[in-house]
Amino acid sequence: MTMSGRIVGFDPGLHLTGYGVLTVGSSRPAIVEAGVLRGNKSLSLAERVAKLHQAASELLEEHRPIAVAVEELFSHYERPRTAILMGHARGVLLLAASQREIPVFHYLPTRVKKSMTGNGHASKDQMKQAVELEFKLSKPIEVADVADALAVALCHYHASRFNSQTA
Repeated sequence: MTMSGRIVGFDPGLHLTGYGVLTVGSSRPAIVEAGVLRGNKSLSLAERVAKLHQAASELLEEHRPIAVAVEELFSHYERPRTAILMGHARGVLLLAASQREIPVFHYLPTRVKKSMTGNGHASKDQMKQAVELEFKLSKPIEVADVADALAVALCHYHASRFNSQTA
């Protein structure tokens, strides 16, 4: 069974949410669009999550993906506030997908890194380079969050292909 359609990958954050839209089918996955949804730090938390929800909803409506892949929460004990804020962003993305009845799949950062580089603890630069090589990009990706979102989408593509082959 071959998966066909689009996959949206998200690297959630309230200030910057990276996203990557892949088209998948009979040939290799290809990038349709990638970028960031930017938050405004001067807005209240409620306003920021509302704006992120609106932007994510518009993106999902435009691309109508067959799946959304989102990076799982991962926090360091030294920065629990970052994890909490990231959790707000992640929840909004899940809501936007759920409202459109799009299946959502969750991947730990270590799994995404291992699938792209073979190393579950790869650096941001290693991830950027791996994504650039995978998609044979002529220009470097400027924002690491974009590379991470594309990697999450690609991780889902590979996981889905593996699961359909073993089922």
